[in-house]
Amino acid sequence: MDHGLGCAAPDLPVTGETAETVRNDFNQFMEPILHGLDPLRYIRSHEALRNLLPSSPSALAMADIALYDLVSRYARLPLYQFLGGYRDSIPTSYTIGILPVAETLKRARTLVEQGFFILKLKGGKNLDEDIEKMILLRQEFGKRIGLRFDGNQGYTADEALHFIRETASVGIEIIEQPTTKDDLQQLHRVTQESHLPIMADESLMTLPDVFHLTRNDAIDMVNIKLMKVGGITNCMHINSVAKAAGVEAMIGCMDECELGIAAGLHVALSRPNIRHADLDGHLDLSHDPFKGIIRLDKGILYPGEGFGLGNIPE
Repeated sequence: MDHGLGCAAPDLPVTGETAETVRNDFNQFMEPILHGLDPLRYIRSHEALRNLLPSSPSALAMADIALYDLVSRYARLPLYQFLGGYRDSIPTSYTIGILPVAETLKRARTLVEQGFFILKLKGGKNLDEDIEKMILLRQEFGKRIGLRFDGNQGYTADEALHFIRETASVGIEIIEQPTTKDDLQQLHRVTQESHLPIMADESLMTLPDVFHLTRNDAIDMVNIKLMKVGGITNCMHINSVAKAAGVEAMIGCMDECELGIAAGLHVALSRPNIRHADLDGHLDLSHDPFKGIIRLDKGILYPGEGFGLGNIPE
């Protein structure tokens, strides 16, 4: 047991961090605390860092992921088996950003040709175009693919419900964060009046967030991103609260390298309540040093060979 690997994906609007703040957190807090500690006491290490880095979730995630990688390598197990080993693979959606209608359809055709069979469309800027895109996507691909929609906090409750009514024939699987994260009442109203499952994303940053969201029946599902919640330990706590409330979970991601995606994948494979994955943030990244640590085949993600997060390709 000689090393564990972790990574951060700071995003100033989302996590409040930059690459420089993560570097400073590592040099000032993380390295001094972790140096010389017993890595098998990984929860103790996580707690020490969490208390020092309350506003640095992706930096905390970096250390937390490295600790889990290290301990599962010591146990000579892939991380997903160390965490519970519920399944061996999971499909991932591929997210299409906000593009003109014609470009959206062109991008979708390319992705379906590559084998993806779950597409998530980002919207929230133009309600009528969002409706048109979802209807055209279903007309083009029929029932061959699953369709999800991310409102990206762009709608009022009235607009979100209008979107849901107008796309009723499309068969959308999930509506993600249609309203602003700061207005729980709007999100609650959409959830209560919608026939489709409503998922929280930006509204979920901490363990208290999932408690309040589920206690108030404000959502049907949660999107948990390791970089946003502070790593695997916090993710597991959040998922346990969601499971207790009868709420399904999805593991999502930021724009991050394949090592971070691997961490999310191993978590998604470990728990029955985590039914969905949106782990595509690495696919457009060039010069990824961890490329190949996991395997993607026709829209399905598989863990790579080896212990912990997997063997690093040479």
